[in-house]
Amino acid sequence: MKSITEELAKATKSDPRWASIITRDASADGKFYYAVRTTGVYCRPSCAARQARPENVQYYESGAEAERAGFRPCKRCKPDQPSISEQNAAKVAKACRLIEQSLEAPSLTRLAKYAGMSIYYFHRVFKSITGLTPNDYAAAHRNQRLRISLGKSNTVTDAIYEAGFNSSSRFYERTKNALGMTPSKFRSGGRETDIYFAIGEFSLGSILVAQSTKGVCSILIGDDPGPLVRALQDQFPNANLIGNEPGYEELVAKVVGFIESHGVGLDLPLDIRGTAFQQRVWKALQQIPPGSTATYSEIAEKIGFPRAARAVARACATNVLAVAIPCHRVIRSDGALSGYRWGIQRKQALLEREAHA
Repeated sequence: MKSITEELAKATKSDPRWASIITRDASADGKFYYAVRTTGVYCRPSCAARQARPENVQYYESGAEAERAGFRPCKRCKPDQPSISEQNAAKVAKACRLIEQSLEAPSLTRLAKYAGMSIYYFHRVFKSITGLTPNDYAAAHRNQRLRISLGKSNTVTDAIYEAGFNSSSRFYERTKNALGMTPSKFRSGGRETDIYFAIGEFSLGSILVAQSTKGVCSILIGDDPGPLVRALQDQFPNANLIGNEPGYEELVAKVVGFIESHGVGLDLPLDIRGTAFQQRVWKALQQIPPGSTATYSEIAEKIGFPRAARAVARACATNVLAVAIPCHRVIRSDGALSGYRWGIQRKQALLEREAHA
């Protein structure tokens, strides 16, 4: 007959949470806590203290629950306080707000001091959480302000200063690539901008691929070609849409080949236009390998905004680069497929193809 000690150890080790304690998995922090009966303290899974014997371990859903059971917080991992990752995320969020509220991008030195970190550590943490450097984040936010200002201001000059540029020369140096066209053309809805497109057919319906001078700017999927062309016109209302140009059918064939070959091998220059947040989401989506899925919550955590699952879903819904930015690989926490801009049946078909590739 097994002793009570052996039974307790077996119960602890059979719980999947034990593996997180053994590996000191920081990603499990906040998801559960464990207490040690012999010491009377409770810890995070990542605690660096000497490993407890399994028969002395007890699991809790929250620190408050462990304290109600009579345990006190560990002085080493301080489970009653925000974790280092949570503290860093809060500091980076605070720095982001400062960037967004400043007309001129704050210097790296000022941002690091504002966050209470060294310059090197702040830069590294900021990039790991947002996916962008502070300078790139400031540029993306300013470019977004520019798009809004160009639509509201009486003149391009007014928009320049409203967006935070302190000189017109600096503005013109930096914004043509960000807008994909000159500011005046952007303000007029893309007037005189050439966008080439071609339409093809594949096993899931019709597909339209459009390209600007920067790269592929739209991949649309649907049942019929007509609505796809109208959707492209809505996306670029005043641009010169040029179809059936020699060579562009090859671009469509490359995208179709990517879809039919289960999501392997697409290597196209992309013209991705969106807010800094949307671009972080889309970048995270591109890192999901074929045959795998991620939840909206997991993507939110990955980009450093664990409570922004709904915002992640909205960013997925605004994606106009079907399959190139694989929003079909994002599912709900309960495993349901949820919405998909190109239709749930297509999402299911794409996932099934990739799973059996």
